[in-house]
Amino acid sequence: MSELHRFFYPGQLTANSVVTLESDTAKHIWQVLRMDEGDKILLTDGKGTIATGEIQFAERHKCNVHVRDTKFEKRAGKQLHLGIAFTKNNSRNEWLLEKATELGVASIIPLASARFQKAHIRIDRWEKILQSAILQSQQSYLPELWPMSTLAEVAQKLQKLPQKYIAHCIAETPRKRLSDVLKGSQDAVILIGPEGDFTADEVNLCLKNGFTGVSMGAQRLRTETAGIAAAAHFNQIS
Repeated sequence: MSELHRFFYPGQLTANSVVTLESDTAKHIWQVLRMDEGDKILLTDGKGTIATGEIQFAERHKCNVHVRDTKFEKRAGKQLHLGIAFTKNNSRNEWLLEKATELGVASIIPLASARFQKAHIRIDRWEKILQSAILQSQQSYLPELWPMSTLAEVAQKLQKLPQKYIAHCIAETPRKRLSDVLKGSQDAVILIGPEGDFTADEVNLCLKNGFTGVSMGAQRLRTETAGIAAAAHFNQIS
């Protein structure tokens, strides 16, 4: 028996109920996958619930699904929160969102830093990218997409995390290799700076709030490359 197709549903999923899928999802089911009445699918709300459903009605812009049963999947492993100063290159930002989600990050935090170049943030489009990525990677948890936040706001909100790191390239400020200090057994936050790096004042602010300065290796990485390298490493060790 082939694996059931997965789809995202933003509302509540309860057994023995009928839900109506969004227009774009209905179009994909009807026009691309050629699915119809009686076909079985999986639904997730991005909050841990997985539902088995059966299509009752499908057309180009509407699809009703009878939810047969549901189960709740507890989030596995420890959580990584990725703070990153997005670039003004929208395609690179979207690539980062997709790949970080596939790698299982718990939240993505757009950082407003001194050398940050204003990015074109389209929350609706970014949310769609995250939804598509959890379906592709067969996850049941959608990363939390934070509003634009300052380093001080992140430090305050995540002050109780056991692992807090800020990646920077300032040679005069002590750094450790991320791969030497990052543990997969504890939740963590990693902050990645803009293309011009964090300023010394920004790094010092984080150090005073319990962050450890880290390097991402000998090579100078693009912002989105550094973000994915951090997420991929945590994914492998957690």
